[in-house]
Amino acid sequence: MNPISARFYTLLEREVQRYVRRPWNTFLPPMITNVLYFSVFGVILGARIDEIQGFSYILFLLPGLVVLGAISNAFENASFSIFHGRWNEYIHETLTSPLSYTEMVIAYVVSSAARGMIVGAIIAVIGAFFTPVGIERPFYLVAFMLVVTLLFAALGVVGGLVAEDFDHLTVMNQFILRPLVFFGGVFYSLEILPPLWRTVSLLNPMVYMVNGVRYGFLGYSDVDPNAALAVLVAMTLVVCLVDVVLFARGYGLTD
Repeated sequence: MNPISARFYTLLEREVQRYVRRPWNTFLPPMITNVLYFSVFGVILGARIDEIQGFSYILFLLPGLVVLGAISNAFENASFSIFHGRWNEYIHETLTSPLSYTEMVIAYVVSSAARGMIVGAIIAVIGAFFTPVGIERPFYLVAFMLVVTLLFAALGVVGGLVAEDFDHLTVMNQFILRPLVFFGGVFYSLEILPPLWRTVSLLNPMVYMVNGVRYGFLGYSDVDPNAALAVLVAMTLVVCLVDVVLFARGYGLTD
């Protein structure tokens, strides 16, 4: 391993260990929350809802809950890590290290995306206790999960840089991301909406993420999965580039 890689992996390991060492804070809450989601929406409410596009309601619901948990945790991890480092001023140790700005951003983004992927996998396993879960399109499932967690980890870096206090982080996650996901086809198919609202829904990027992951699990999607994947990959690259530029300019990192 060359010296540059060693420095990069040191930061990456530090960021991963930060949440792995505290599983009761990072993995237990989404486990409990999703047991409640599956119990209330899937079992109790789902028993009163007809099949959606040929799938039981609880099975149709599962991919959306996986996306919700994965992107929320990816965003939260990156934003909190960056902001906490700014707040306690230890991020300056990273900034003065021999790491390039690109390496710094990649370490923060990849470590946060890994947390999102782990949480997504945990939710899928929980769902398997409530309904049989298959994977119809493994490539699409892995590709979409990887892209959406990387995208929201990169957005989390931006959030951590622009936030002025911890309340801002909560607002971003709870009052911006989650409503977009809830109106992104998690609990329903776009096919049941009137034409006007279906068109409006297509403006919500979460629709493409939820349907992409749903396509991986069920082989069904309300949108073209290939076009959705291409757009999301482009968005991820753009946001990562923005992260690098912000780090290089010291935005939010220096007084």
